[in-house]
Amino acid sequence: MSTTAVVFALIGAVMVGFSAVSVFLGAAWVVEPLTEYEVPRSWWTWLGVAKAAGAAGLVAGLFVPAAGIAAAVGIALYFAGAVITVLRAKSYAHVAFPVIYAAPAVVALALGFHG
Repeated sequence: MSTTAVVFALIGAVMVGFSAVSVFLGAAWVVEPLTEYEVPRSWWTWLGVAKAAGAAGLVAGLFVPAAGIAAAVGIALYFAGAVITVLRAKSYAHVAFPVIYAAPAVVALALGFHG
C-alpha cells in the first residue's frame, strides 16, 4: 500500500471515527441536522456504530486489505445515503458535508488496499 493511500486511510478513519463519537455524545452539530432531516432517533446509535465500524475497518485495512476495501466501500455507501437524505430534506447547503467525510475513504480505495 502506498504511503499516500495509508495517509488517506488514516485521515478517513479519524474523520469518520470523530463523526461516530459525535453521534454517540449527541453533539448538536450532528443531531440537530438528523432531527431536521427526520432521521428517526432510534437509528442514531446504529448510524454511529456503522461509522465506528467503518473507521476501524479502514485502520484494519492497513494490515488486512480486504477489511479496508470493505470499510471504504461501506463508508462510501453510508455517505451516499447521507447525501440522498440531505437532498430529500431539501437542505442543499449541507450536501458537501457527507461528501467531505466520504472523500478520504474513497481516495484510499482508489489508491488501493493491497500488500
